[in-house]
Amino acid sequence: MDLSAVQAALSDKSYTAVASLCDELLLQAASKGTNTDEWPYSVHLLAHLYINDLNSARFFWKSLPQEVKDTRPELAAVWRIGQCLWNRDYAGVNTAAQGFEWGPDLTEFITAFLESYRQRIFKLLTSAYSTISVADVAHFMGMSEEDATNYAVQIGWSLGAATKMLTVKKPKAQINQKLDASKLQRLTECVFHLEH
Repeated sequence: MDLSAVQAALSDKSYTAVASLCDELLLQAASKGTNTDEWPYSVHLLAHLYINDLNSARFFWKSLPQEVKDTRPELAAVWRIGQCLWNRDYAGVNTAAQGFEWGPDLTEFITAFLESYRQRIFKLLTSAYSTISVADVAHFMGMSEEDATNYAVQIGWSLGAATKMLTVKKPKAQINQKLDASKLQRLTECVFHLEH
């Protein structure tokens, strides 16, 4: 089985492409009756979690033979992350990801997943709160209070040192102006008349 495209995507850190590559290659292997004993199940499952496709991750997990689930501890560890995501156990995601000794194929991928996950959580916190305690940010982000504070301040949030509360800096709303064809026509005519 040729997994060179998956290996190349992992080497290039093109993690968003890995899930679709794995899905396609696994379908090809299944249609040809190819033995999948050496399939990178952990990478495949993590790829779905990386792109936040929890439904595909669940279906992939359910489709795996029980023997594969039972004999691959790294796969089970990735699934624990998936369960935490599914149950919205935000702190559990970090605990599950950091509580396992990942093999060389997954170490960098897990690190990239955690950073992507933290960015998603930070966006959620930004949209949900105007002020939030340092302890809560640390809990949701899976960081120490000091690291969570530094992360938030670097993004532009402000810290009330006495209260240990962070004031959220909301992103500026983007205003998209629709271009009206009639206005564009009148502007063109005006410019034309000014030039002549």
